[in-house]
Amino acid sequence: NAIFPKVNVSLPRHLSKLVENLCNGNVVENCKFCLKALSTPKAIATRNSTQLGTLIMKLGAANVKATLNVYDEITKKPGSPQALKALNCCVEAYKYAILSFEMVSSELVE
Repeated sequence: NAIFPKVNVSLPRHLSKLVENLCNGNVVENCKFCLKALSTPKAIATRNSTQLGTLIMKLGAANVKATLNVYDEITKKPGSPQALKALNCCVEAYKYAILSFEMVSSELVE
């Protein structure tokens, strides 16, 4: 697939059935990436789909925050007004994404 290149992933021998079922499901486009991302001890230790979903949302929020920090640093450097405008649009989109991940995480628990 052109969007998701093939990746050789070394996976732990023991993955929870919950993680395996999620990553092998129809909604996941890149099974190997999913398995790699969720081969952490915390993900493997989840006991139900709510716990796994909450963990995934927290991981998503953390990744978005890290990317947002990069954008924030770039906006502090001199550049063209058009580039700054585009970066500020990205910053706003990433702030919204963080809120979305956090909101979904709390709604899963409810």
